[in-house]
Amino acid sequence: MTTRPTEEEDLIATLDVGTSSIRCLIFGSQRQVVAKHQIDIKRLYPHPSWVEQNAKEIITKSTECIQGAVTELTFAGYKIEKIKGLGISNQRETTVVWDKVSGEPLYNAILWLDNRTADLAEFFVNGKGQGERDCLQDICGLPIHPYFSALKLRWLMDNVPTVREAITRNTCLFGTVDSWVIWNLTGGVESGVHRTDVTNASRTMLMDLRSLQWSEKLLDFFDIPRAVLPVIHSSSQLYGATVGTAFAGKPIAGVLGDQMASMLGHGCITPGTAKNTYGTGCFLLANIGEEVKFSKCGLLTTVAYQLGPGAKPVYALEGSVAIAGAVITWLQQNLTIIQKAEDADELANTVQDNGGIYFVPAFSGLYAPYWDTEARG
Repeated sequence: MTTRPTEEEDLIATLDVGTSSIRCLIFGSQRQVVAKHQIDIKRLYPHPSWVEQNAKEIITKSTECIQGAVTELTFAGYKIEKIKGLGISNQRETTVVWDKVSGEPLYNAILWLDNRTADLAEFFVNGKGQGERDCLQDICGLPIHPYFSALKLRWLMDNVPTVREAITRNTCLFGTVDSWVIWNLTGGVESGVHRTDVTNASRTMLMDLRSLQWSEKLLDFFDIPRAVLPVIHSSSQLYGATVGTAFAGKPIAGVLGDQMASMLGHGCITPGTAKNTYGTGCFLLANIGEEVKFSKCGLLTTVAYQLGPGAKPVYALEGSVAIAGAVITWLQQNLTIIQKAEDADELANTVQDNGGIYFVPAFSGLYAPYWDTEARG
């Protein structure tokens, strides 16, 4: 819902690149939404347990979304000149590799809930990990599991010849979705900057939680070359100016993984405060303050945010569930027992109880606290 513009009102734009859709919202000085646009994005399932997206479609849909929001903004009487900056939030862990000379993706984006690297995870656990799934936890806060980016990148290096060739030519770039979007929005092959923020980097299984830099030990563990990785920035600083979209010239001034952005947006800025998000998956994050702490019960330790280059990072414990709202899509497309999401409520209300039947949506195994790649619903 738009509001009436004021003459001197400054505006902030946001781009949320999610798993199911991409949204662009523009906020006024009172944090009210003054314009918005949303576009669905397709997921691809080439094999059982594989989940991908067309990396180029992520960019074209993002650009369309920006244009749609700007069109609504001007229709409502606001001036685009009043937009002071752009913030980006994104689906985490999803892995993109591309050629910095051609600008072309070298493979589809491998999504966070993709489970193709289950065997590769076990190879590392039982080999270098000596049977310990949490052997890297003290550095990166994460178990060795297909959820995280390092294994997806390692799979691409092992299985996609064009990726290996680009690494040999020193033209291969890796990034989570934020890096891919930032690189394209700042000019791509001409002037694109290769950067990520600490929250997204903390989901790769390659960043040291304390130094907030890429860990040589982790890079050696997975045999990944540092040259393909983006520069790590704080969550709140200038990343670069946008080029070639309706936001041309506007600075990208903030980047957060979507669940961290949700946590910050809900005001979880003191230790002990927490939020839970039900989206494609389900994610419970609790602020644990400025000291790294580890769970003994299967939770992840991750960076919640770092509000400036010199600011202390704030950490969180996270419980992740791979499949939540995505079940609704499954009910629509696979079982075809509902036509639209709202039908699920109506159908549930036709019975008094569940009759003792329970459904565990382990389409991508079970995440926290079990981290079981072989479980199935």
